[in-house]
Amino acid sequence: STVGDYSYVLVFFIAAIIFGLITLFLSRLLQPHRPYPAKETTYECGEMPVGIAWVQFNISYYIFALIFVIFDVETVFIYPWAVVMRMLKDAGVGVFGVIEMTVFILILVLGLVYAWKKGVLRWV
Repeated sequence: STVGDYSYVLVFFIAAIIFGLITLFLSRLLQPHRPYPAKETTYECGEMPVGIAWVQFNISYYIFALIFVIFDVETVFIYPWAVVMRMLKDAGVGVFGVIEMTVFILILVLGLVYAWKKGVLRWV
């Protein structure tokens, strides 16, 4: 039954939440807590920190990084498609698979062109 199939997912979801909460609680309970001034300073590759840690960066750096992550994750979806392409061809739906991936790549290209036109890809 469908309900029975989803009950396994629910059990694993609850077990994952409980496991995460228990490990967080145990690490908080068992960790040594001995703060001292040198331990609470900002660590910058062995150099003494200069100034405050709350420096404001240009928002374009964050947007550039987010666009990179989006395109990086989307390209991960191309690999499984390439792996099963021969199976799609043998099943007689190879043309549909190629059209589907072409539409997917066109959407990615449109997003890239949009970001380029908006000037988001300029680093400085």
